[in-house]
Amino acid sequence: MTQKYSVTETEANIRIDKLLSGITADASRSEIQSWMADGYVHVNDRPVKANYKCQNGDVIEWTVPEPDTLNVVPENIPLSIIYEDSDLMVINKPKGMVVHPSAGHQHGTLVNALLYHCDSLSLVNGEERPGIVHRIDKDTSGLLVVAKNDQTHTILAEQLAAKDIDRRYEAIVHGVIEHETGMIDAPIGRDRNDRKKMGVGENGKAAVTHFRVLTRYKNFTHVECQLETGRTHQIRVHMKYIGFPVVGDPKYGQRKTMAIGGQALHAKFLSFTHPETGEQLHFEQEAPSYFYELLAQFEKMH
Repeated sequence: MTQKYSVTETEANIRIDKLLSGITADASRSEIQSWMADGYVHVNDRPVKANYKCQNGDVIEWTVPEPDTLNVVPENIPLSIIYEDSDLMVINKPKGMVVHPSAGHQHGTLVNALLYHCDSLSLVNGEERPGIVHRIDKDTSGLLVVAKNDQTHTILAEQLAAKDIDRRYEAIVHGVIEHETGMIDAPIGRDRNDRKKMGVGENGKAAVTHFRVLTRYKNFTHVECQLETGRTHQIRVHMKYIGFPVVGDPKYGQRKTMAIGGQALHAKFLSFTHPETGEQLHFEQEAPSYFYELLAQFEKMH
């Protein structure tokens, strides 16, 4: 698909690879540079190099090349299955596991494990994301529901859109939150300066997170967060936005945060209506041991 963009006065003198990485949703700067090397990007109907500095009024035209097809294969990876029937599964995903394959993670994902375990998975989100109704980040642990057929998937997706699925997380954040409860209502979209990050901005999509303080420590707070929407990195972005970034977060955390191999964030509670039986299902899963070891350390700091 060919796309066009007109450079504004405020964008003049910005390198074209940097500018395009800010306005394309799913391409890194290195990918854009490869597009340019292969002749997929033109300015005013002429090919340019990645270091070309845009001018006011330039018309950029680019064609996104077809992505390489991922070869998604079953892999015998242990799964922590909390619940399973003929329509769906609830999985406790470990910290460090990617949910579905991508160019950088073709093996060892939850999808690879699901394909080995299940004879049937929904294909609503395509063959590369079978069964995946919603995601949690690689270094976030906890509960997510997997659909075994398209009908189940569609109904669960409708429940998500209608905000009828209750998703609650535990997080440990930097700083001491004085309020007992709060609501963060701030739109989230792609960060224009770094497409691998999300950020709060006027052009983002509506995002609402509710939080409740569980315990306060000397320099940290243990909180429960409830999602009303499900934007990429939502809790991590919102907690940073209000000045309390998640401990261990390499992308949105403090420069000097704790080296715990990723953010201290766990999807602990999941509740939804079973698409077939109409039964209200509730699941709760304790956070990994490292989470409580951290809290024990903070307790000793008092």
